[in-house]
Amino acid sequence: MKKNTPGAALLPIVPLVLFSTSVFPYEVVSVSGGGTIAGKVAYQGSVPVKKIIPTKDKEVCGGARDEPQVLVGADKGVQDAVVYLKEVPKGKAWAKQEKPPVLDQEHCKFEPPVQVIRAGNLEIVNSDPVLHNTHGFYGRRTAFNLALPNKGTKIPVDLSRAGLVRVECDAHGWMLAHVYVADSPYYALTGKDGSFSIADVPPGDYTLVIAQHFLGDTEQAVTVKSGETVKLSVELKKK
Repeated sequence: MKKNTPGAALLPIVPLVLFSTSVFPYEVVSVSGGGTIAGKVAYQGSVPVKKIIPTKDKEVCGGARDEPQVLVGADKGVQDAVVYLKEVPKGKAWAKQEKPPVLDQEHCKFEPPVQVIRAGNLEIVNSDPVLHNTHGFYGRRTAFNLALPNKGTKIPVDLSRAGLVRVECDAHGWMLAHVYVADSPYYALTGKDGSFSIADVPPGDYTLVIAQHFLGDTEQAVTVKSGETVKLSVELKKK
């Protein structure tokens, strides 16, 4: 990997390569003297808004509303941006998973709207008393297509390929969620203030990717040194 220095210029890339897959499978090894990448993701621009107008099942789905396409706090921090290291061949073990992650549908909204999961099962749940037809895509290719007609229906799906899965409901066209299937445990989802932290990173040179479904991807070169914390401040811009 070509060596870069922290603080290098941010490089916009085409959004279609969100969360690119690795050529080789990730290898779990003992990490000695790892470092940490921590920082904050911000957006200074005007917040784009999408007008949601439910056209059916209004007693469950509610009325018209505006939904921000970027969740921005009072201090301009971006919530629910996915931050991850690109193409890490080996490193720390995955965190223990007590149960499969869940994508729920309640009041005709996906919950959570953004999440990061390890490759494997995702449980699709319908908490509404109306039909949801939940449709997931890797790009244009269907990852799953499920009819969930009843409240309480739960169906597991296998997402074994790393990458971004866009999830829609064919019965309620305004519903949208994003599931990032990680190829290594070196990722974070930004908090309400836009902060993130990725720990136990083996020393070396990496490419950090910050992905937000509306604003696209931003890459930054970062060098991690043993026992040190690299602090970053990343500003996202509309592509």
